[in-house]
Amino acid sequence: MAKRILILIGTKKGLFVAEGDENRKTWRLRGPYCNTWPIHHAILDPATGAIHAAGGNEWFGPAVWTSPDLGAAWTHSSEGLAYAEGEEPVSAVWSLSPGHDGTLYAGVQPAGLFRSADGGKTWSHVNGLRDHPSRPHWNPGGAGLILHSLVPHPQDRDRLWVGISSAGVFGTDDGGKTWEPRNRGTRADYFPEDQRYPELGQCVHCMVLAPGTDQLLYQQNHCGMYRSDDGGRSWTSMENGLPSSFGFPAAVHPRDPRTVYLIPLNGDSAGRFMPDAQTAVWRTRDGGDSWQAMRAGLPQENAYFGVLRQAMAVDRMEPAGVYFGTGSGEVYASADEGDSWTQIAAHLPTISSVETHVLDA
Repeated sequence: MAKRILILIGTKKGLFVAEGDENRKTWRLRGPYCNTWPIHHAILDPATGAIHAAGGNEWFGPAVWTSPDLGAAWTHSSEGLAYAEGEEPVSAVWSLSPGHDGTLYAGVQPAGLFRSADGGKTWSHVNGLRDHPSRPHWNPGGAGLILHSLVPHPQDRDRLWVGISSAGVFGTDDGGKTWEPRNRGTRADYFPEDQRYPELGQCVHCMVLAPGTDQLLYQQNHCGMYRSDDGGRSWTSMENGLPSSFGFPAAVHPRDPRTVYLIPLNGDSAGRFMPDAQTAVWRTRDGGDSWQAMRAGLPQENAYFGVLRQAMAVDRMEPAGVYFGTGSGEVYASADEGDSWTQIAAHLPTISSVETHVLDA
């Protein structure tokens, strides 16, 4: 059966959708949706086929937008997206992920975790995370104190990993009742030299689980790129060969757990744009032992833009497609696992997230 590719593009001014056929050569862009709210992340729930978009800020407040028909009609809800009276209010939803048995998870600002059992209509707070005794010591990253990485275990509904900037990685094995920091081996270069490997306080930027595994995690951190073979209980640096230890997004191949894609950026002091102002997606085929810069078709002059933490994704076609969106509103696509690239959209608002889904035509 023929396939079509759906790209969900979250931006500072609403959600856009790009659609292409299985050849991935021609694309049709539609939107913006969600009343041009700031959309930080959007997913398509495989259990229902609905699109869910995480949005909001201090002005709009938090909400999850939902379309049951791929964008023709939308509703939004913030019911239950609140902490107890007296706590700092939830200002935005930053990340979404399907769980098990039709559940949805949402990560919010200030950092916390919510769960929905009715397709995003209502939400309940997963209290255990913010009840962790370390919470008074969580400090905001540059974008605030946000929970942005949500990684459910593929089989065990009680296991889940989250990434918080800048508190670090936490994991639960009991459905969110209790949590433990999982940051051993990740650096915090902004701390004094003798305190650079703390239990928590690391600024994780993005975390993904390798396909076909239940323990192999990859993490792009403010201070390096890491791999964990034991579910985050320890991390090993894999940044040797990269042009920078700093970056935001990471994506893993849909079938090969050792193929990973990164977009390194210059660090804080150098402007957070493409190194040497030349665009490259870096690919490893061996779990981070070596890296190759993929540049064909990408701008090699005056590339003074960045790519945010959720703005890169892969599809599950053969060969796999890779996609990323920039802070200056371009979307680039590769239909050959990163070997070559084409610009498929331009002049969009700042792109916050990119997610892909393969549907029957």
